[in-house]
Amino acid sequence: MSYDRALTVFSPDGHLFQVDYAMEAVRKGTCAVGVRGKDCVILAVEKKSVLQLQDPRTVRKTAMLDDHVCLGFAGLTADARILIDRARIECQSHRLTVEDPVTVEYITRHIAQIQQKYTQSGGVRPFGISCLLVGFDASTPTIPRLYLTEPSGIFSSWKANAIGRSSKTVREFLEKNYKEDMTVEDTIKLATKSLLEVVQTGAKNIDLAVLEGYGKVRNLTLEDLTTVVSEIEKEKEAEAEKKKSRLAATQASREGMLVEEQEEESTATEVVPEQ
Repeated sequence: MSYDRALTVFSPDGHLFQVDYAMEAVRKGTCAVGVRGKDCVILAVEKKSVLQLQDPRTVRKTAMLDDHVCLGFAGLTADARILIDRARIECQSHRLTVEDPVTVEYITRHIAQIQQKYTQSGGVRPFGISCLLVGFDASTPTIPRLYLTEPSGIFSSWKANAIGRSSKTVREFLEKNYKEDMTVEDTIKLATKSLLEVVQTGAKNIDLAVLEGYGKVRNLTLEDLTTVVSEIEKEKEAEAEKKKSRLAATQASREGMLVEEQEEESTATEVVPEQ
């Protein structure tokens, strides 16, 4: 029996193959990185190269859901557009009904609920995207938030995470280099550096949003990103030079020790014992 024909049929080992296939669509999508700092949160995404006659403003991998919540995604862009529209309507409805803006956790839960609904109904397919949501809550305007949703409907809070292609490599890089209470500049640099593990073409294929407080959102220009990337490249070159000099010093010391050992051996053979 083909257990991947219908969404509502479990395989004998407990898998929903359509959900697994949706996760595969996410893994083939462009990379997105979210990093929390001390009083900021950064969302950096990989952009595909724009065609010569294409308007670059129409190719976006990030979207504002409200004044204080930003979303980045990896996977099928058409699916993301539907989820973004639904999330924006929910943000407006919440303001109208409750007279308060949504919290980041609330809108994340709402998106995850929609994604989960499409994993247990016949005649539909799961959303082929994962989302990173960043922002600040009105009640705690100085505490940054970062959440992740998956096609299965799971959502969770993170200090730093990556989705999309080569996300495992980027996540391992973040685990090694993430520090608590980073400044805005350090957080931007870490997010850019982690994305450069995947993006080989530099700043022109990176889109980076900076949230520094409730309702304080700015997108880095290409000039700003180019400056950050050039600083990172200089740091890498300096580290490579240091490593090279350390290796040269180690090699020289080893050679010196070998020469000393050879001299001692030659001295010992020259000494003739008395009869």
